[in-house]
Amino acid sequence: MENDYLILLLTAPNTESARQIARTLVEKRLAACVNILPGITSIYRWEGQVQEEAEVLLIAKTHRLRLESLQAEIKAIHPYQVPEIIALPVVAGLEAYLNWVGESVQTSDPAQS
Repeated sequence: MENDYLILLLTAPNTESARQIARTLVEKRLAACVNILPGITSIYRWEGQVQEEAEVLLIAKTHRLRLESLQAEIKAIHPYQVPEIIALPVVAGLEAYLNWVGESVQTSDPAQS
């Protein structure tokens, strides 16, 4: 059961962008919850140069069946050319919480319901 759930790590350039992404994912039932952690610093290589930028970290909880749709939505609304989308499997968790995640995200195609 736990392997059905994912934690996604995403970054955004600022809190406003992070809030828009988080709200969209939850409203569209692609994520049950998205935490926004401001004040991170990212150091990375981009286009041959080492960059250092202030960013905001988003942590989203979702179901494995929503990953493809979630990625498509993030790519459509994210301001970055290549947004960070890292999915980590949930290997254990409180059953009641995981059930809530499953109930909060839409795991079936709404057109088939």
